[in-house]
Amino acid sequence: MLLAAGNVVGFQLVWLASIGGAGAGQPWAGPVAALLFVLAMLAWGGKRRDDLRLLAIALPLGITLDTAFAASGWLVYAEPWPWRSVAPVWIWSLWAGFALTLNHSMGFLAKRPWTAALFGLVGGPLAYWTAAGAFDAVSFGAPVAWTLGALALGWALVMPLLFALHRRTGALAQPGGRGTAAA
Repeated sequence: MLLAAGNVVGFQLVWLASIGGAGAGQPWAGPVAALLFVLAMLAWGGKRRDDLRLLAIALPLGITLDTAFAASGWLVYAEPWPWRSVAPVWIWSLWAGFALTLNHSMGFLAKRPWTAALFGLVGGPLAYWTAAGAFDAVSFGAPVAWTLGALALGWALVMPLLFALHRRTGALAQPGGRGTAAA
């Protein structure tokens, strides 16, 4: 229980450093916070292999999702380094931190795909709305309702997909799992 609470607090600190840093012209704050959070979770989280697997799954998937929104012009990120049409590095830090919640504070969603989808449907757009309204870290380049609707759909698909890919890659990594030699 203490680890789950620490995981929630740690990710919220990564979120605030990333969003607040980008909005204040300090895009390095999020990656520094994410690095510390990732190192702490890998050292003390007790699920190193699963956490690393989720990092390997969530980072490219999340960066692709946010890059699609950046490239389309529907989201315009503050501090768009390295390129304006690619999700900025401070967004990468959010995905790294988020990935490390999936085995811990959000692990209850792993076997509940519809609940995970609902969580994404509501939580995803809410995070961007807050980042835009309270921190000026992102702005909407298309009508707000369309952008929030597209974010809701994207996140509703990504949340259960992350858990499904994690289960699938975990099964493949187990001795005797599909794609491996039987022990």
